[in-house]
Amino acid sequence: MNTLFKADEPLQRVDGRLKVTGAAKYAAEYVLPDCKYAVLVTSSIAKGRIKSLDTKAAANAPGVIAVISYQNAIRPPGYPADNEHPTEPPTGGQPHRVFYDNKIYFNGQPIAMVVADTFERATYAAHLVKAQYTVEEHLTDLNKNLDKGVLPQSAKKNPKSALADYDRGVVDGYKTAAVKLEMEYEHPAEMHNPMELQAIVAHWEADDKLTLYDKVQGTQPTQQNFAKEWKLSPENVKVIAPFVGGAFGNALHNWPHETAAIMAAKMIKKPVKLMLTREQMFFMVGYRPRTYQRIGIGANRDGKLVGISHFSIGQTSSYEEFTESVLQQTRMMYTAPNVTTRYRILPMDVSTPIWMRGPGEATGAFALESAIDEIAYELNIDPLELRILNHTDQDPEKNMPWSSKYLKECFKLGAEAIGWDKRPLKAGTLSDGPWKIGYGMAVGTFGANRRSAKVRAKLFANGALLLQSAVTDIGPGTGTAMVEIATDAIGIPADQITFELGNSQFPTAGNQGGSSTVNSVGSAVLAVCNVLKEKLVALAAENIPDFKGATLEQVSFENGGLQLKGKNAKTSIAELMKKSGSADLDLIEEAKPGEEAGKYSKYSYSVHFVQVHVHSVTGRVKVTKAVTCADAGKIINQKTAGNQMIGGVTGGIGMALHEDAVMDHRFGRYMTKDLADYHVPVHADVPHVEVKFVDKPDYIVDPMGTKGIGEIAIIGVAPAIANAIFNATGKRIRQLPITPDKLI
Repeated sequence: MNTLFKADEPLQRVDGRLKVTGAAKYAAEYVLPDCKYAVLVTSSIAKGRIKSLDTKAAANAPGVIAVISYQNAIRPPGYPADNEHPTEPPTGGQPHRVFYDNKIYFNGQPIAMVVADTFERATYAAHLVKAQYTVEEHLTDLNKNLDKGVLPQSAKKNPKSALADYDRGVVDGYKTAAVKLEMEYEHPAEMHNPMELQAIVAHWEADDKLTLYDKVQGTQPTQQNFAKEWKLSPENVKVIAPFVGGAFGNALHNWPHETAAIMAAKMIKKPVKLMLTREQMFFMVGYRPRTYQRIGIGANRDGKLVGISHFSIGQTSSYEEFTESVLQQTRMMYTAPNVTTRYRILPMDVSTPIWMRGPGEATGAFALESAIDEIAYELNIDPLELRILNHTDQDPEKNMPWSSKYLKECFKLGAEAIGWDKRPLKAGTLSDGPWKIGYGMAVGTFGANRRSAKVRAKLFANGALLLQSAVTDIGPGTGTAMVEIATDAIGIPADQITFELGNSQFPTAGNQGGSSTVNSVGSAVLAVCNVLKEKLVALAAENIPDFKGATLEQVSFENGGLQLKGKNAKTSIAELMKKSGSADLDLIEEAKPGEEAGKYSKYSYSVHFVQVHVHSVTGRVKVTKAVTCADAGKIINQKTAGNQMIGGVTGGIGMALHEDAVMDHRFGRYMTKDLADYHVPVHADVPHVEVKFVDKPDYIVDPMGTKGIGEIAIIGVAPAIANAIFNATGKRIRQLPITPDKLI
């Protein structure tokens, strides 16, 4: 067996070989006997009703088994009736009920589905379905309807909600400052474009037993949702997702196409496979919502912030409220005594948005960190010095101590690596021929969240260890981190440890999202390994004379065995199991946050530094250097953690310079519906990214000392680039993306 890592190197990805050889199986690649294929037909209007739906030609096409629409679809028994709120949405409204009636809520809504014996026949027949509509006036333009924003239902019900109006000190206290600015920022809708398209294979093994091979970020949350929708016992719904080909929040929600596939499988009594097209990904699986922000910020002439007022309004659908934490960083990042935040959402005739990497924090950071940079210029103070001057030593929002905060260390690491001392205070100073050169930086933060989780461990007689968890892996290398935690805890070599995941029948784990997987599932891995060690020491004390009376504290675990500290007595796990006559050890342990965690405010932090070149004639922007620094607690694996930070910077470059979902408001339909028109960064757009970690543990968050990385990797990247562009050109762009036309 190949050695997975050397002692002085990070553990390589344990699933890497499976992925590069094609052995890893994704949702659409499962082949079930007699499986049929479904293709969706979508609406061409944004609001109205279906007047007529002609499906005869499609039904008579070769290989077609069924054409399903509101006219003949079965209704999931758990579908809520009109005006009822199901359990899934955290706020008002309800998820879209596919094929429920003839109402149209957004352009691209599924109105019919063709099921055939081949994908090609289903695709052909889907084009034969013809619909006529009664069209109603639609609302899709956020900027023209800012006055229609509403307070989310959760904030109406609970004034202490994180989405409720927040005031610290004097309302709009920034207005009393000696130096004050008021700015508006616009963030476009950004679309989920992972490599793997959304796909599902639905199979009713019996009338009350459902198996799903699905692209999801949580097997058990998906299990629970569809159990409710179809009124099944959760144990009768099995969700399989061992490999996910990229997901940035789009698989945190269960979408209409999944219900449609389950419905079709129920109706034809055969397995059904449904995979969205790239175009359908733009309006069926959520997106980062278009958001308008307004900031008022004031400071004394010595640089001490007096106040920040931050208003945000983002789009949501007309049928389901979507909310996110756009204003969280404003409330807790700086020492301003007067902070006012107002969050609103605007229901429109669009599909429901969803969290995207860095959720609302990345959107909010664009406005906040740009504003901090703007007032630094107004004060003639270095933006880094201004942030240090207004550094918070405890959480000003919750009035609690930080569990840990090494943000100043991040400042130092990044500034040295980028060469911040070369940055001129005056904008537009540096150049290289026609290229103007600028430096920018910004801060990001995200809650160091932890949930309860369980892990099963099976220690075999030969000393090999199997770990199991229902958690999925959307790309960060979850299995690798868990194997590394286990090998460090129990001393079994990594190539003798297997971590199985992505099955709802495995022990409890939530969604992979919110930078909480290592904190949560990793803690359960550590817990189960600790119990295994106790059992092994007890076996050794009973069966090996040299270990008689030994306690856990007296024994070290390394190289697949046990050794008495300070003595030569040792045994391998395999030898111990043989001498004790023990069968395999099989147990499940749970880990959950302790009460002490509630006494602290827990966050991860990032600081992003960039250098840009801006062409003085064409307005082309090149990010020529990037340094990203993280205070994310103890780093389990430097390589996979570094990959996360590099991926976040790449996404931030896309946010700053490329990504823009452009809608034709005449029809309420996105014109950027593929990767030719919707631009994402390619290799040529991304420089070498230097990654720095403080790497200091936080044992209040979890027993390993880790904090999340996935979200902070992108939060703050876009404003760092925008700030660097201003430093290069003296032009302040407050509307993303920053394209050449805005700079010439």
